[in-house]
Amino acid sequence: MKAVFFIEKDKYGGAKNKLYADDVVSKQSITVRDNTAVGKDKDGYYVLIDGDDEAVKKAEEILKDVSKKLSDKEAGEIEKAIESQESSAADGFGAIFG
Repeated sequence: MKAVFFIEKDKYGGAKNKLYADDVVSKQSITVRDNTAVGKDKDGYYVLIDGDDEAVKKAEEILKDVSKKLSDKEAGEIEKAIESQESSAADGFGAIFG
């Protein structure tokens, strides 16, 4: 299960600490991107959590007061932007070491 959240810049530090302090959530794949890195003009961070259902629901609970969970459409756009960045980075790394 995947979920994408938007966290305003001033709330990000506390939210990040809570996510990584939780034993279940911290063991999942957590990807963070600044708003400009994914082509958005909101001032904050996008957090993609990919893991088992229990962990993602726990992350939702942890972040409910400090973030906005994105709709499926919005989340899909952010996921594509992140995948594109990671693919570009891997391609560049491969070109260096051939």
